[in-house]
Amino acid sequence: MNTIVIENSTINTEVTSETQHRWLLWLVLGLIGILYAPTIEWLWERWTMSVWHNGHGILVAALVAYLIRGELQKLSQLPISSSPWGFAVLIPALFLHMLDTGIHSQLLSAFALLLSLPGFALLFLGLDRTKAIIFPLGTLILTLPIPLAFTESLHLALRHIATKSVAWLLKLFGVPVFSYATTLEVEGGNLMVADACSGFSTLYAALTIAILTAYFCHSTWRRILVLLIAAPLAITVNIVRVLVLTMLVNWFGLDVLATSAHELSGLLTFMIALPIIFFLGRNPAIEAEADLVQPITESKQ
Repeated sequence: MNTIVIENSTINTEVTSETQHRWLLWLVLGLIGILYAPTIEWLWERWTMSVWHNGHGILVAALVAYLIRGELQKLSQLPISSSPWGFAVLIPALFLHMLDTGIHSQLLSAFALLLSLPGFALLFLGLDRTKAIIFPLGTLILTLPIPLAFTESLHLALRHIATKSVAWLLKLFGVPVFSYATTLEVEGGNLMVADACSGFSTLYAALTIAILTAYFCHSTWRRILVLLIAAPLAITVNIVRVLVLTMLVNWFGLDVLATSAHELSGLLTFMIALPIIFFLGRNPAIEAEADLVQPITESKQ
């Protein structure tokens, strides 16, 4: 009888401890949300500004949340634990945030926010769980807006690639075109391939998704394939986009760029490139197991 009482008392203590742990976690997350509210609002504005400027941020953040949830579910049987090493990560992150309150760059604060996430994971999830989710958390750094000063030369190179490629394709199709620098002249008007049409956003998104896909892919050759094909795929899709827009201008004039076709073409680059990366990085082992289960089930019937 005494043994049963002791066991029940132990179970109740564990349940109470787990409940307190969850409430403490939600309390801290709420406080952090308040602390970083201006930074989160700034990130949201950058992610939703347009499809040509960090539009992949929302997609990557949602994908990372989904992957982390899956990894934590696999470790749901582990006991609740906490690692004091979280303070070693959290304190520098809070210092950077405090520093940015004087600089007002918001980018430094956003970096501090992402840096603090592994610290909170160590404190509330423990070392083992944090190890399982550290890579997805790390890829969130690729959702941060990159200042144009660091990417200006890359933007220009991508613009030249798109312009020369489209000019060559138009001549191949028999369409009269004259190109110079990053400008295309056709019968319907002149188009300048600007930074927004350079394809940098598609390239940034494709590389980010490729890194995440490769990490969770079981096949080594598929990992290599996904990582190698991401950049050429993104550049090619953007060239096709500029080609289609140039053809539309040639047929209907420059007014077509003021329609929804311009915006939709930007979305289509993501909708084409990213699913191809997911498809190439899928795990065929899971499909093979599903194929094996079906014949076994049928034989039993």
